[in-house]
Amino acid sequence: MTAPPLPRSPRSRGSLQRHADALLQDAADSNVVPGVVALAVDSNGIIYEGGFGKRNSTQSTRMTPDTVVWIASMTKAITAAAAMQLVEGGSVDLDSPVARWIPEVSRTQVLVGWDADGQPQLRPPSRPLTLRHLLTHTGGWGYDQYSTDLIRYQELKGIPRIGSCRNIALTTPLLSDPGECWRYGIGIDWAGKMVESVSGQKLGVYLEQNLFDPLGMSDTAFRITPEMRTRLAKVHTRAEGEYTPVDFELPQEPEFEMGGGGLYSTASDYAKLMRVFLNKGRGNGNQVLKPQTVELMSRNAMGNLEVTMLKTAMPHLTNDAEFFPGMPKKWGLSFMINEQATPSGRSPGSLAWAGLANTYFWIDQTKDVAGVYMTQIRPFADEQALSLFFAFEKQVYQSLD
Repeated sequence: MTAPPLPRSPRSRGSLQRHADALLQDAADSNVVPGVVALAVDSNGIIYEGGFGKRNSTQSTRMTPDTVVWIASMTKAITAAAAMQLVEGGSVDLDSPVARWIPEVSRTQVLVGWDADGQPQLRPPSRPLTLRHLLTHTGGWGYDQYSTDLIRYQELKGIPRIGSCRNIALTTPLLSDPGECWRYGIGIDWAGKMVESVSGQKLGVYLEQNLFDPLGMSDTAFRITPEMRTRLAKVHTRAEGEYTPVDFELPQEPEFEMGGGGLYSTASDYAKLMRVFLNKGRGNGNQVLKPQTVELMSRNAMGNLEVTMLKTAMPHLTNDAEFFPGMPKKWGLSFMINEQATPSGRSPGSLAWAGLANTYFWIDQTKDVAGVYMTQIRPFADEQALSLFFAFEKQVYQSLD
């Protein structure tokens, strides 16, 4: 069964529907993207929705708002919401050592260099890791696609990539001390482990009972159901202007469910999560987060540290990536926060992030609008896909003026 639809917002405009349809249809027709789904919502419901192009560039199946995609790191906001539910209940807190709830974290060390024999030099971290560190990417963990040192360490120790969903993939060292800098990495996968430890449930079960069912997100899961598979889009790579589908799928019987990037979902489902942050924690008639928790998650949670560019170490998976270069950016629990208005119209203090296969979202609480845009393309931060996202976002804001 597909997810129940969202209502239409009174702010929905025929002009936005026409202009956004034309923009996205032209992009699909001219092979800017093989397929794309975009949705915009406010606190009342849908402002815009549309799907264009193909789920698979070699077949005729069309992209629609209920097309299932791998949302990758857009999973992080969902896992963070689950962790913050436990904070609300007093089971955990943001600033105590997280080893209290996941003892294996206490074995984590910092990689400081390599000795003359090419062996890693490690030392204990200077301070304990906390849930705040995990949710703000200030714990010191990295991703191998952005770190040659991690690639070297994993090859030396026989550690698979995080997408293997094997527990050993979580045993990579920190690349800096907790609280020292913003470094994008596997911290929220550990936050998912903490949710499991505290709740006594698998992460997917916890999410289903405490977020997906209450919000009506019936198309969001770590495991692709047979019905979801009938609507699944393929991930594509581009070479010489042509898109080719690739045989990529996360393990469907994982050792651990990857809270940092393991979910499959739809634009329609993800819009239901975004509206929670426009409606003070409420969605589908259910209060899934307290208003004060939404406010806490929506503000800077890492002090004077800054979000920095992601420099690729695996160009086949990701380009260098930075949103709004030159603009100061912070991190909440768990969103990027732009501190200035963006060229696309986003208000200062808006929330956003993305997924590795070129899925993107933003939440603007000031202007009561949020949008989600989903393609399935590698590498990440594809120039054409990202430009189309910003063009769509700009049209949404122009329709509100």
